[in-house]
Amino acid sequence: MPKKTPHQSISAISARHAELKTQIRHHDHLYHSKDKPEITDFEYDKLFAELLKLEAENQGLDRWDSPSQRVGGDAISVFKKVQHRKPMLSLGNSYSPEDILDFNDRVKKFLRFEKESTQKIEYFVELKLDGLSMELVYEKGALIRALTRGDGVVGEDVTHNIKTIKSIPLKLKTQKPPALLEVRGEVLIYKEDFVTMNEKNEEQGLPLFANPRNAAAGTVRQLDPKIAASRPLKFIAYALGEYEGISFTSQKNISEKFKDLGIPVLPDDLICLTKEVDDVVSYYHQIEKKRPKLEFDIDGIVVKVNSLALQEDLGLVARSPRWATAAKFKPTQAETVIEEIQVQVGRTGALTPVAIMAPIKVGGVTITSATLHNQDEIDRKDVRVGDSVVIQRAGDVIPEVVEVVLSKRLANSKPFKLPANCPSCGTKAVKEEEDAVLRCPNPFCKAVMVESLKHFVARRAMNVEKVGERLVDAFVTEGLVETFSDLYKLKKSQLKNLERQGEKSVENILKSLEASKKTTLARFIYALGIRFVGEQTAKLIADHFGTIDAFLDARQEELETIPEIGPKVSESILNWLKQKRSQKEVRELVKLGIEFEKPKRSSTGSLSGNSFLVTGTLPVKRDEAQAFIEQNGGKLLSGVSSKLSYLVVGDDPGSKVDKAESLGVAMISWEELQALAK
Repeated sequence: MPKKTPHQSISAISARHAELKTQIRHHDHLYHSKDKPEITDFEYDKLFAELLKLEAENQGLDRWDSPSQRVGGDAISVFKKVQHRKPMLSLGNSYSPEDILDFNDRVKKFLRFEKESTQKIEYFVELKLDGLSMELVYEKGALIRALTRGDGVVGEDVTHNIKTIKSIPLKLKTQKPPALLEVRGEVLIYKEDFVTMNEKNEEQGLPLFANPRNAAAGTVRQLDPKIAASRPLKFIAYALGEYEGISFTSQKNISEKFKDLGIPVLPDDLICLTKEVDDVVSYYHQIEKKRPKLEFDIDGIVVKVNSLALQEDLGLVARSPRWATAAKFKPTQAETVIEEIQVQVGRTGALTPVAIMAPIKVGGVTITSATLHNQDEIDRKDVRVGDSVVIQRAGDVIPEVVEVVLSKRLANSKPFKLPANCPSCGTKAVKEEEDAVLRCPNPFCKAVMVESLKHFVARRAMNVEKVGERLVDAFVTEGLVETFSDLYKLKKSQLKNLERQGEKSVENILKSLEASKKTTLARFIYALGIRFVGEQTAKLIADHFGTIDAFLDARQEELETIPEIGPKVSESILNWLKQKRSQKEVRELVKLGIEFEKPKRSSTGSLSGNSFLVTGTLPVKRDEAQAFIEQNGGKLLSGVSSKLSYLVVGDDPGSKVDKAESLGVAMISWEELQALAK
């Protein structure tokens, strides 16, 4: 036989490499997505070993879509923040199947179906998966990015970990891939795999995971992809982000096309497609019974209008789609004993009683404590130390005491009363009018400051990555930090004196503090911990005032022009702003280098003072049109109402036009919008 030329040798190696990649991807899909393996583990391992050997000996081979990428590459140093092309919205939900009927009525009413009409909406109903929300971004068929949900607008780039999940295709299964496809779904760990993981951890003396969801979320947020590669993560897709070069007509169509492209979806026997709302309620009860036997955790069902055209007509309300809702299941219950009731002091000064209980498993999670909320709640349930109580996890997450088992009450038990004074600083506690909670009024109370600092450094606030609750406790205990600004005055020598803080960890703390100085005005206002000012309200405030100086000079009349801010919230904000300590602290933080990103929406643009809604197909992408409106000072609304200034209308606009006409809302084209902005 004649000897092969180098060219022939390289060509043969490349061909074999391509063949191995195709074979292994095929077997991965059968095993991880369809649970129907065609070959034994031994045969699979032989193929994989050959692939690794080829790649080790031939550095020039194309590996971007190779199954070898599943074993994990180099660790990264930090998660990059990336904005979603299209926000990842949250769903409205309830714990009553009867609310599904109300949802159906709301949908029909909004679409202007006559009350006695026989017209019916087709619904696509699926499981509400209890995992970590994820967005996979495919460009020209290749997986180029994976993002966590984050705050719905900006997520974290965790591509290095998601690529290790074998059920996720690195390359879409098609000869004509779309230019762009954003796939949204849930990262999960199946129940059986979770038990195996914990058994291994127990054998090795490692900490046990609390539940599959936490294990999945913690794994995805590891900096080292080898950790993710070693854990049994799965992915199930259920929704779309942006897309180009591919079309969809319905939720069912989305699921079918995902499946054809090799993307894991729920099996057909766990999905309900119906025009009868009573069938949706029946599905809820059927799944509730099946729930314990499912391979993975769920906490309810999701009901979606099947037609994408109708979804477009229905639009959004606040930050939730009007065309979908979630119906959650009532949580599992268990019985345990209250061993002690502790009173904790929160960042708003609230004195919160917490029941410390004999450890008990509820829905696979070990529970040791549950909040009792306030004195009224304790009195209503008559909860006492030593009582046997029924507990449950509200929403399958938060532990709560449902009721006392009076037949088991001890003869010498006594009613529990909250202390008259703050257990931390001794200041007399006060109860404001129409407030069920006792509060410590001392702004310098150490317990209040500790909780405020923990809120300030949290991920959704200033996001000081290397400063967690344990470090905050240490800072306060050692007298290093009393205010927010003290965090940015910490010195290397002070941190090195703390227990378990070496040179590298001290550097990481200082670097994360420095990095946190670049933030948004919305995050900063939220971080300040003003009572009643949550993330969404902070965003609205930042959007309205634009600068921190303007916010510090806020007046009640102006505050109450902002959506969602009424007298109660404005009074709380003004009380905070009136404190000299508050004003001084904010200015000190700015002096220490806090910088705010430039707002995306101009407050002085040509569209300022007007609100807009886009419907139909425009000559440009919808997100481009919306960005144009915000950049020129306009405000975007989620639906047609009397508060809407202009409805921007494109081709095939749907029912929004009819509603706008009935309310007398002005309608303009894309060209007219551009002219208005000049």
